[in-house]
Amino acid sequence: MGRLYLVGDKAEVDRRRGLVGQSALIEAWQDLCAPEIFWIGDDEARRIAYGRKRESPPAGLLWMGEESKKALDRAGGELRFLLALEEDAVPVYYGPRLTDIDSLPGEESLRARVLSAHGIAVAWITYDRFGARTEYQPSSPLDPVFYLRRPGGHAAHLWRLFKTRREAVQYMAEYFGRDPESGDWAERLKARDFQELVDRYGKKP
Repeated sequence: MGRLYLVGDKAEVDRRRGLVGQSALIEAWQDLCAPEIFWIGDDEARRIAYGRKRESPPAGLLWMGEESKKALDRAGGELRFLLALEEDAVPVYYGPRLTDIDSLPGEESLRARVLSAHGIAVAWITYDRFGARTEYQPSSPLDPVFYLRRPGGHAAHLWRLFKTRREAVQYMAEYFGRDPESGDWAERLKARDFQELVDRYGKKP
């Protein structure tokens, strides 16, 4: 199982991306609500990384998975990171109607995308309980519903991220109806909210 990383140097990531070129796919997601994070590092790191007085999230914070970070490491030595979590700390639910598997995004990219919006888990909701394709237009990057597919994939996949366990339990009961597995999945989520996820599973370098 790989890890998910929070990296604080966007300029360096961009520089190394240029060196990597087409030899590897780099999927990194900007943190969308960084000022709300309670940093578990020292005071200086917290001020630099999260500066609570900012009016908007700092542009330099990125979430990425293990393979993306390894590719960037190869381009210039080990890339420093602020926080790391094991991939399985962010559960994914696919459900019984999963289709177009060849277009599914890589799980590390999907999970990094969830963390970028301070989610704790994500469910595949491309088709509803009646087998009809879900129609939805996300209103902003912070919308809990978003599209993500594998680069070059032909089918768009719709996802619903959850910021709390309670939210997940309620949504899964309404959306998946009689599917008992979905309710069990939501009840067993590893953290109540993003703060607990970071506190329990976040590791400093």
